[in-house]
Amino acid sequence: MIDWSFPYSSQRMPILADNIVSTSQPLAAQAGLKMLMLGGNAVDAVLAAAITLTVVEPTSNGIGSDAFALIWDGKKLSGINGSGCSPAAWSREYFARYKEMPLYGWDTITVPGAVSTWLALSRRFGSLPFKQICQPAIAYARQGFLVSPITAQKWEETADNFREFDEFAKIFLPDGNAPRSGSRFTCEHMACTLEEIASTQGESFYRGNLARQIARCSQEQGGALSYEDLASHQPFWVEPLVQEYRGYELYEIPPNGQGIAALIALGILKHYDLHQYPLDSADSVHLQVEAMKLAFADVFRHLADHDAMRVDCKTLLDPEYLKMRADSIDMTTAHLRESGITDEHGTVYLAAADAAGMMVSFIQSNFHGFGSGVVIPDTGISMHNRGHGFTLEENHPNQVGGGKRPFQTIIPGFVMKNGHPLMSFGVMGAHMQAQGHVQMMTRLFAYGQNPQAASDAPRWHVMQDNQLALERGFPTEVIDELHRRGHSLLYDEPPQLFGGAQLIYKTAGGYIGASDHRKDGQAVGF
Repeated sequence: MIDWSFPYSSQRMPILADNIVSTSQPLAAQAGLKMLMLGGNAVDAVLAAAITLTVVEPTSNGIGSDAFALIWDGKKLSGINGSGCSPAAWSREYFARYKEMPLYGWDTITVPGAVSTWLALSRRFGSLPFKQICQPAIAYARQGFLVSPITAQKWEETADNFREFDEFAKIFLPDGNAPRSGSRFTCEHMACTLEEIASTQGESFYRGNLARQIARCSQEQGGALSYEDLASHQPFWVEPLVQEYRGYELYEIPPNGQGIAALIALGILKHYDLHQYPLDSADSVHLQVEAMKLAFADVFRHLADHDAMRVDCKTLLDPEYLKMRADSIDMTTAHLRESGITDEHGTVYLAAADAAGMMVSFIQSNFHGFGSGVVIPDTGISMHNRGHGFTLEENHPNQVGGGKRPFQTIIPGFVMKNGHPLMSFGVMGAHMQAQGHVQMMTRLFAYGQNPQAASDAPRWHVMQDNQLALERGFPTEVIDELHRRGHSLLYDEPPQLFGGAQLIYKTAGGYIGASDHRKDGQAVGF
């Protein structure tokens, strides 16, 4: 049973419909909806929305992003890892001049995989021509769009980080400034690039003209990414990992993504009856936070490119091991757990579902806002900085090297019950993502909240050094009690620290779509 009360100050109501698209930007959601109304399926819709997001929300993703997806095609759940490898020339010696992984520039750029993911999904599951699903994005790039308020705010906040990058400033800082809310932004270079990607079915980006432009820019600016690195890239299909929780199964993409952190935390929490503690109480929050810290401690020690991991996923999800971890939690005292968590963010998550039963969970990202700061001349391609996800720590499985995929924060989520699809969802925002998945799962399935209420609720965020950020909305007595138990608390952090959720929940009659008030987006349907 779904609790249809809305106990939090919400700016939105869920949408109930037979076909739904939910994204972090309204124009992108409507681009996906258009594909459904033209007879396309949920994959066509999610791809049209994702490609449009590279234009209308460039502060979080771009043509040079990575992407992951989980797809229920009516018969089975499939996963795709679209992240790219590091340049073959990268090595420990190559990074010897650094004390830590750089944040901007060419030494943060691995092969972008989003374009390849779009094509792989379209070929395997799509019903509309790929050229057609690119048209809304091309039109917005060429004719312009009015910048939405939260996107404009983030654009302004991050602009100073990238002014030194000439091509970035040329494309994304017209007249030397970030576009204001309601102003029109156009990018003819991006429109032409998307047209080339559409007409060549993505080949130009990896083995053609665009690949040569990327490689030439890398060489001229001292980067290591080569044409051969791009040409050798392929996305790959994966078997999703799963964790049962209260009769529901959460599915995640396996490493190099951090989805396993949510599975570990839920595997710990299943040894407690969370429902016995009141919703949003100190006991409930404390237990979830302690489980999340234990999960992150393992993930940051062991997670890497799947081929480089020395501890396999089966071991990390072993029920006896998780029971032991659960037994280590002290309900009266917060404990420190070693981790390497950062609080950066810059990701878009979107979901789509159609009346025929297809459901898609999709995520793509430039990592830190606009990414590396590198924009390929005359293309509008902003390159992500996923290479920052590597570590320089000697002998760590995630140590930087050539031909490796770095630790990835972006994770799409999918929930099943008794072999049937129930929910496609995600919570964008770097390391908020795994803990956001945990919070959605517990709110929905331990406390029975409806998807919009679960999204509206105040969130907690385990930070680096085990600090705990609490969003506004928790009662004073809960905050005081968490402090008494030894949690190092942060207050009044910006809303974007707590991520942005998009959810589509299947019911007997159709779907419930929810969209986070912390983003510009919306859920739309018919």
